[in-house]
Amino acid sequence: MVDYHASNNQASSGGPAVYMDPREQENDWDRDLLLDPAWEKQQRKTFTAWCNSHLRKAGTQIENIEEDFRDGLKLMLLLEVISGERLPKPERGKMRVHKINNVNKALDYIASKGVKLVSIGAEEIVDGNAKMTLGMIWTIILRFAIQDISVEVCSDAMQCRRLSLISRSHIDSWKDGLAFNALIHRHRPELIDYDKLRKDDPLTNLNNAFEVAEKYLDIPKMMDAEDIVGTLRPDEKAIMTYVSCFYHAFSGAQKAETAANRICKVLAVNQENEHLMEDYEKLASDLLEWIRRTIPWLENRAPEKTMAEMQQKLEDFRGYRRVHKPPKVQEKCQLEINFNTLQTKLRLSNRPAFMPSEGRMVSDINGSWHNLEGAEKGYEEWMLNEIRRLERLDHLAEKFRQKATIHESWTDGKEAMLTQKDYETASLSEVKALLRKHEAFESDLAAHQDRVEQIAAIAQELNELDYYDSPSVNARCQKICEQWDALGSLTQSRRESLERTEKQLESIDELYLEYAKRAAPFNNWMEGAMEDLQDMFIVHNIEEIQGLITAHEQFKSTLPEANKEREAIQAIQAEVQKIAQYNGIKLSGGNPYTTITPKSIDDKWHKVEQLVPQRDRALQEELAKQQSNDHLRRKFATQANIVGPWIQTKMEEIGRISIEMNGTLEDQLVNLREYEQSIIEYKPNIDQLEGDHQLIQEALIFDNKYTAYTMEHLRVGWEQLLTTIARTINEIENQILTRDAKGISQEQLHEYRTSFNHFDKRLVIVDPNNSGAVTFQAFIDFMSRETTDTDTADQVIASFKILAADKNFITAEELRRELPPDQAEYCIARMAPYSGPDAKPGALDYMSFSTALYGESDL
Repeated sequence: MVDYHASNNQASSGGPAVYMDPREQENDWDRDLLLDPAWEKQQRKTFTAWCNSHLRKAGTQIENIEEDFRDGLKLMLLLEVISGERLPKPERGKMRVHKINNVNKALDYIASKGVKLVSIGAEEIVDGNAKMTLGMIWTIILRFAIQDISVEVCSDAMQCRRLSLISRSHIDSWKDGLAFNALIHRHRPELIDYDKLRKDDPLTNLNNAFEVAEKYLDIPKMMDAEDIVGTLRPDEKAIMTYVSCFYHAFSGAQKAETAANRICKVLAVNQENEHLMEDYEKLASDLLEWIRRTIPWLENRAPEKTMAEMQQKLEDFRGYRRVHKPPKVQEKCQLEINFNTLQTKLRLSNRPAFMPSEGRMVSDINGSWHNLEGAEKGYEEWMLNEIRRLERLDHLAEKFRQKATIHESWTDGKEAMLTQKDYETASLSEVKALLRKHEAFESDLAAHQDRVEQIAAIAQELNELDYYDSPSVNARCQKICEQWDALGSLTQSRRESLERTEKQLESIDELYLEYAKRAAPFNNWMEGAMEDLQDMFIVHNIEEIQGLITAHEQFKSTLPEANKEREAIQAIQAEVQKIAQYNGIKLSGGNPYTTITPKSIDDKWHKVEQLVPQRDRALQEELAKQQSNDHLRRKFATQANIVGPWIQTKMEEIGRISIEMNGTLEDQLVNLREYEQSIIEYKPNIDQLEGDHQLIQEALIFDNKYTAYTMEHLRVGWEQLLTTIARTINEIENQILTRDAKGISQEQLHEYRTSFNHFDKRLVIVDPNNSGAVTFQAFIDFMSRETTDTDTADQVIASFKILAADKNFITAEELRRELPPDQAEYCIARMAPYSGPDAKPGALDYMSFSTALYGESDL
């Protein structure tokens, strides 16, 4: 007979006993089977159905329980299916000895599980002994179906109370069918309308329970309702066998629910992380796109034609600096903070580090940002150089127009004068006069040579500086040069004509000639002086304007000597008048050798005297302007020399604070935010400096010898300061997130920071982004991973395996049944079709999906 002491001892202390007294069990088979053949009938049906519920997993079944186990093959297969273990290889021969050996292998395996078989031998099974075969099957059911219930469930008082229902004293309570229906209703209330059942209708109750169990719970019908109702006392073993199937069905459902909850948790974390990744990718793409669009604008070096157009470009650039760029600086800082937070959440959930798509790494964004700032600097320098160039061009163009106008005014009518034939009918004295007049003209012509050369030099410089109106300048210059060459040729021709006539004419008025010779260069000097006194000037500092003032003072010092020359020239004319009056000569007209009259000399001299004080005022106004500019330089430098060291000091303090963190993380966070607020409150100083810098730029001041700080340098320092304090605050926030998620105490954090100060920061394991530096946050993640238990890929795979009923694949229907709708669809959309040897239509590969959640390194 069978000894169940070994298998029942474990359950005896957990609650009400599931089995009968072991001493009663030893004679149980003979007595029960002999006294009531109906029980044997119930056992045959129930045990056969129970065996087939397992054998169908191997693609087979039995029809006659005492016949189909005689060769031992299906018996061994049954044990392998229900235990999940491999038995020794069966013998395939058909002789009796082969069958006995196979049955013995099965019985030996049962005995190896702690069950002592008494009076059940292989020969009885091979001989088809129904009583022994049923006893053996009951032994298997006890060991592999019911014993597990007693061991696993009786630790729960409520479950033990339920199991007590199948003891001998409660077997009769199953006859009315209410207990079966109540058992199903307890776990699957939607399948049974329990309130409509009647205790006086056991056949309906039993059939309802059996049909629902077979249709919805995959529990085969193991008993007939008529046999139970028609029997005074239903067979206990059949009832226990059937009820055990309910336990295993509901136990599997509970495992599936647990597995589904675990998967839902993992999927929720993964979905949240994917949303963060998508947000990062979009923000990174938008920022990179903005940089991509902005850099070509900053790299556009198309020159403008006028100073007003270039000033507008500069104003547009200032608007970009004030309005458009600051929000992008904030976006860049926020992007880095979001990236660090995402990496922290991934590490906390045991996920692989996030790798942005190609070209969207934080380093890529920093590189693009560096290129942007380089383009900004180059663009600003180019604009300032262009403004200087256009300023120079405007000055040169105006100077060209002035000199060209003066020259053209002088040359007006000269060709007509040089081509006239007046000497052919003139007297000797008139010819001599014409010759002297021509000599004076040549002197005047030579004096104008320098102006023509200046005009040509200015035109050449305008061409070299790419003046927008160079064609008209060149045309005018070309006309002047061609006219000048023509004048030279005509002058030479007229001289030759006069000299041929001179030999025949003798009269000459030396006094007029002397006047003409001295008046012409003096007149030219006065014209040059007037031109110089009205000449525009450009200076950029006090030294340059003081140099012009010095030169002007030197010019004024020569005026007394020039006035003496004027008086001497006027004295010549006075002498002519005196001689004429003395000799009674009637002068028919002016000096025949020159058109320069004493009146014109006096008029020009008076004009020079008027222009001198005007020049004085202009130079003094420019001196005042340069003194004002120097004041702007000093004002900017004074503030810049304060702000620059302040920014450097704050950067050093932040670095020290990040190392010497004291107090709780919340205290540190409060202190850092107060520190950040104190920095933000310093912003008016930066704004004031920006205002001073704008005044300097508007005044076209290009240098400042009073400070080494530039506005660009201070802007970069200010932005780095704001970014650094924001990153430090984010690090503390991530530490709080890590502490709360990992359950790390304040003392552990203090210990981690102490270790961090001596930590080899070159270890790759705490530098997943390969940035070349290890943050304290990364160090905490490393330390906490060593002490924190998190979900793993193996656990997720095991959970999916439960939902899939031990299959290597899962179907969409199973996922929708076991998981919430959104997470079920999330899995279905991402799971690849399963392609294993046991694949079926619609099969999904949950193993590859789980691997993808955690990365290959975790498996």
